Amino acid sequence: MGANNGATGSGGQAKIEHVQKLNLDMEDVEISSQRKLSGNLAKFITIWAVIVAALHIYSMVFYPVDPWKYRSFHVASLSFLGFLLFPGWQKAGSRVHWSDWVFAVASMAVFGYIVYHHSELIFRIGIMPTTADYIIAVTGIILVLELTRRTAGMALPILVGVFLLYTFIGPYLPGIMHNRSYAPERMFTFIYSQDGVFSIPVDISSTFLIMFIIFASFLQVSGVGKYFVEWAFSISGHLRGGPAKVAVLSSALMGTMSGTSVGNVVATGSFTIPLMRKVGYSPQFAAATEAVASTGGQIMPPIMGAGVFIMAELTGIPYSRLMLAGIIPAVLYFASCYMMVDLEAIKQRLHGIPRHLLPGLKEVMSRSYMFLPVLVLFGMLLFGFSVVMAGFWAIISAFLISWTSKKTRMGLKDIMKALEGGARGTIQMMAVCASAGIIVGVIALTGVGLRFSSVILGIAGESTFLALLFTMGIVIILGMGMPTTAAYAVAAAVVAPGLIGIGIEPLMAHFFIFYFACVSAITPPVALAAYAGAAISGSEPMKTGYTAFRLGIAAYIVPFMFYYAPEILMSGSPTVIILRTVTALVGIYALATAVQGYFFGHTPLIIRALLLVASYGLVTPNELLDIIGLALLLVLFIVQRAIRKTEDTDEASSDELKSTRQHTSSFKGIGKSGKAKTHV
Repeated sequence: MGANNGATGSGGQAKIEHVQKLNLDMEDVEISSQRKLSGNLAKFITIWAVIVAALHIYSMVFYPVDPWKYRSFHVASLSFLGFLLFPGWQKAGSRVHWSDWVFAVASMAVFGYIVYHHSELIFRIGIMPTTADYIIAVTGIILVLELTRRTAGMALPILVGVFLLYTFIGPYLPGIMHNRSYAPERMFTFIYSQDGVFSIPVDISSTFLIMFIIFASFLQVSGVGKYFVEWAFSISGHLRGGPAKVAVLSSALMGTMSGTSVGNVVATGSFTIPLMRKVGYSPQFAAATEAVASTGGQIMPPIMGAGVFIMAELTGIPYSRLMLAGIIPAVLYFASCYMMVDLEAIKQRLHGIPRHLLPGLKEVMSRSYMFLPVLVLFGMLLFGFSVVMAGFWAIISAFLISWTSKKTRMGLKDIMKALEGGARGTIQMMAVCASAGIIVGVIALTGVGLRFSSVILGIAGESTFLALLFTMGIVIILGMGMPTTAAYAVAAAVVAPGLIGIGIEPLMAHFFIFYFACVSAITPPVALAAYAGAAISGSEPMKTGYTAFRLGIAAYIVPFMFYYAPEILMSGSPTVIILRTVTALVGIYALATAVQGYFFGHTPLIIRALLLVASYGLVTPNELLDIIGLALLLVLFIVQRAIRKTEDTDEASSDELKSTRQHTSSFKGIGKSGKAKTHV
């Protein structure tokens, strides 16, 4: 990956701003879409958010309370905040409407009812509910759906509505969709309990998610997040197509903090996309690159997005094991991204940012201790500490790291800012998890998940590959238009039991579902991460989505490798794991060259097809196919070198002929005086 000091390709020298002067605004998209309040109301919001975040940490670390009370506090306190911060309609503006106050106060009233009647509700909810229980349950569900609509759009509330409708029309449906009827009182109170809204998704949101979102907020306020980007610029900014490679590296690092694709696009794309355009990448390619790289942030250990925490609870597999299993797939994903942007830079003859405009490598490396908070988190998880305690001590380490410099030193005001950011950043995730809990409750009540499992079992009777393909389609469709967490939670409840039933290990089945829930963010026609990048670059959203799909094509292959080559998930002997990883990396490179149409020179269609064949052989677990793939790749390399040599010879001959003609024409100007006519 050669370096260059030029700033652009054929377009000439671009005016590139000093990278160190960039404003690294890393607020998540959820925060950027919130109301900008001022005055006493803004102060009240800040105080409320700080208290809510602090109480969550206190309860998790020092003073545990009853799960239902704690989860209802989580939903109610963040709902109160959410209804005041997220406008109910487009023209609501920056002023809080009276209806927002009604929703906010109703959220706290529902919480008060649950706490006051807690001891009785435990025995009668979902079985013999009172009229008041029924009213509270319906009100609570409406509040959850309204907040989800405001924070995450209409897709998830509509899906929830379909599941709720199914409980009423199920008795009239034929075949596997037939279901017994339930009284509305029993159905709604069952769903608005620890079997539905307050089930595993909200359990994860109220513990792991809010802890890590607060941790991410501390990283940003302490300057660690900015350092991640400076580190990426210093390492790869000067390479050909440098800003695109910075986007890949910085998004991988930011993924350890945010675990959200769209938020990642907004956080890093706000400055990497303009820089990619400055060095010569098209707006469409720049936006797609950022979308693909940011989507990979959700599969990047140690945090890996919210879905992995739900996975740990559903499967009973320790989080440290899931974290280790995600390392090689993440390496393959980001290696593919890096290869794609590098090949594009070669094709377009793009250069990097001049070294003198970048953060000094020596100075950046001297601050490598800034990685300490992430290392503390990673190390504590590996040594068996609970996720909550690992997150808590990572927050403490981020605070301590900030004191190494006067510019980043966190005082009381900064601590409050970090806590407020953590509470604000959790609102959307809480709403999504609560809505996903409704679907989980319907599935538990009706048993529809088991019927889907029987369908998968029937398909698997013909082919396991078809069952996996069917699952992929379901998960991607669910992921279109809704956050990854909700897509994974629903798919895990509906189709994971079917995959496990046909003999696929729980780790593989759930990772397979989780990966496709993630890549749904770059899958057309509804590619949310690509659309967010298009908004920054000014490119056409749909075309950007298809470009992102092309650049992220490896992400659609890696999940199938989980089943056919389980060593990718760190299962098996070290020797086989290394062998599978190396051959997979070579296969991913072959795939990238086929997609980009460049393999040591521009490739004709037949060679691109053969590169695809070679990549298939290399990503399979069959050693014979690995050898065939490597041999084919070597033959194609020799062929391409021969073609390139011929082209270079022809080009040299053409240049020589052109030079001879120019030399001959110079003699035509010689007159009778024997002197050449000079043309200026």
